[in-house]
Amino acid sequence: MTTFAYIRVSTEVQCHASQEYEIRQYCSRHHITIDRWVSESISGTVAVEKRLLGKTIESMSEGDALICTELSRLGRNMLMVMGILNLCSQKGVAIYTIKDNFVLSDNINSKIIAFAFALAAEIERILISQRTKEALAVKRLEGIRLGRPPGRSQKKEAFIKVYDDAVHMYHIGIPMSEIARKHGIHRNTLRKYLSDIEKSRKNEKK
Repeated sequence: MTTFAYIRVSTEVQCHASQEYEIRQYCSRHHITIDRWVSESISGTVAVEKRLLGKTIESMSEGDALICTELSRLGRNMLMVMGILNLCSQKGVAIYTIKDNFVLSDNINSKIIAFAFALAAEIERILISQRTKEALAVKRLEGIRLGRPPGRSQKKEAFIKVYDDAVHMYHIGIPMSEIARKHGIHRNTLRKYLSDIEKSRKNEKK
């Protein structure tokens, strides 16, 4: 069994010393020996796998223990904290938080945490799906076209329908740039389309 002490501060300005003092006092009262100290200066909103905490938990084995001053040191939102607790529960790792007087070990707390995490994750998925549907509905009402923008072939097919109009505009002296702007394409693309369509029509007459 290995006991890890975890300290996290959000900025370099904050001090690790107060958390270390609390952990040492707690361990002294409960006759616990710290085998490894893990300390980092990082926001609790950063995903656990990108933090030293994530690497530490990954290296821990069944029967190991993690001690910190409070649950907020693990993460800054409920879902993240519960995810970490659930992960530790699955690995058989005990967690002790001093200020919260919380103990996660092989007991009913672990089963409650696992259930609550699964429920919270499902609620989060439902809310994300609902927000996505609502956002898409608003865009449709605003007349915004959804999906991928038209590809080159689609644009060309659309231009074929107005080819005669574009040729007429060109013959009466309207600049290529203005014709291209009217049809939403680049001037060079307009020249290519005109050339391709003209060749195609000549071949059809042969």
